[in-house]
Amino acid sequence: MTDPPGGQAEHPGVRWLLARSGPALAIGVVCALLLWGLEWCAEQLSRWAWETAPAALGLDPESGWWIVGTLTLTGVIVGLVIQFAPGHAGFDSATHELDAPILPPRALPGVALVTIAALAGGVSLGPESPILAINTAVVVALAARAAPFLGAPLAGLTTIAGTVGAMFGTPVAAALLLTGVLAAASMRGALWDRMFLPLAAAASGAATTSLLGGPSLAMQLPAYTDPQLLDIVAAAVIAVAAAAFGVAGAWAFPRVHRALHALRWPLVTATLGGALLGVLGVLGGPVTLFKGLDQSVELLADPGARTAWSLLGIALIKMAALLIAASAGFRGGRIFPAVFIGVAIGLAAVSIAPQTPVGLAIGSGVLGITLAVGRDGWLALFIAAVVAADLALLPLLCLALLPAWLVVTRAPHFLVPRSPEPQSASPAPW
Repeated sequence: MTDPPGGQAEHPGVRWLLARSGPALAIGVVCALLLWGLEWCAEQLSRWAWETAPAALGLDPESGWWIVGTLTLTGVIVGLVIQFAPGHAGFDSATHELDAPILPPRALPGVALVTIAALAGGVSLGPESPILAINTAVVVALAARAAPFLGAPLAGLTTIAGTVGAMFGTPVAAALLLTGVLAAASMRGALWDRMFLPLAAAASGAATTSLLGGPSLAMQLPAYTDPQLLDIVAAAVIAVAAAAFGVAGAWAFPRVHRALHALRWPLVTATLGGALLGVLGVLGGPVTLFKGLDQSVELLADPGARTAWSLLGIALIKMAALLIAASAGFRGGRIFPAVFIGVAIGLAAVSIAPQTPVGLAIGSGVLGITLAVGRDGWLALFIAAVVAADLALLPLLCLALLPAWLVVTRAPHFLVPRSPEPQSASPAPW
């Protein structure tokens, strides 16, 4: 069988798929290792910044001065790298989510450095967008040398699948995400023939993450054992409210981005953004810092400790922090902070209506907000089901998805539109 340009046959046979399975499995492992390395470096730096350093100085890391100072310094570091690191100005994760441009190799150290700094410094962003950019650049370059028969498009698609599988700890996320992408693509052949190699990469990436002891999205929630007819209404109301909250954030996102980028210089913008994030961290407390996964567990540790107004305030502060961080030049993704917001909204609903099952409320809140942020029903349903960790909730979450989708389907995407290349001889530093 002769492959067309790009390395993918129109009707791949068994031999064609088997010949490329080894590289696909290897790509998943590489994606997981790069993600693990990035997060390991961030964790070590975070421990130093938030535990070792303040302990050595006899200071309280939860004090307002330490929070503002650390986040402002993080902004200075990020701004310096963006402004002066070679090739870094061409990538703004505010314009990307679960896709990535193929960056030149010289840009990768800068992207890695600002991502590690943001994750360690307490910035309200996850690793999604930058790690996808890093992995895509590395894997496409390696594949061009070691497995040129894959072709850049297939290598890039397989990398996305491997990275998503590694991030969420399961290949199901990648399978659901790619089903819509591949179904819409102008490619021939059975859907599962086209998904075979990406799914292999996603599975090996997820398995590698599991072996490395990566974190899980699943929360320890009470089992859903007493279904009630009103639970259908409760799930829909919470999901719609969370989706509307996300839509409001999507409307504000490009406006906040435009206002901060009007400062023109990345160092000034990122430093100001870091200071603002520090102030928000003081207002919301340490629970509103970082990407939000561990902080979601902290919220759930004592669900009755906060009032509904307190939880809604935490959700609002986290959304503001997410918008500022993503707009001020910090590199990172928005899915993980959205999960935290969904948990806060779900707990607020339980505080307002205590008869609402906690797992149902959390799952519905996460469903609505991730639907607005990611604009993918499969991904939102998957994340909500994984967070709730209860298959009995799945039918209710499917029903709640329908009205929530009506809220987001014609709303603005949670992305900043990509600007055309500047025509002047002296482009702005961004």
